[in-house]
Amino acid sequence: MLPELSPADLHARLQRGDALQLIDVRQPDEYAYCRIEGSRLIPLGELPGRAQEIDPEVPAVLICHHGVRSMQALAYLQHRHELTNLLNLRGGIHAWSTQVDSSVAIY
Repeated sequence: MLPELSPADLHARLQRGDALQLIDVRQPDEYAYCRIEGSRLIPLGELPGRAQEIDPEVPAVLICHHGVRSMQALAYLQHRHELTNLLNLRGGIHAWSTQVDSSVAIY
């Protein structure tokens, strides 16, 4: 079982001011269309060359459209880079938009 975080839990942690890295693994065109404020784009295909950009000391929430690519990213980063600070945003940015922030576009 991969570690997950619900949109409501992420929202609560952001509201509290918890130190978090929001890593969006979607494609640049998807990120340009909509994103969670404060997130940083590292497309899934670029993770092998950019994994070192993720601080292993700060919890990192991985985000994609529906939570599938971010789960793949999480599994890869755990296995190949031994990162233990990762959480998958359950349901992705789509769930974030429908459950937390309707100003984030749905596609």
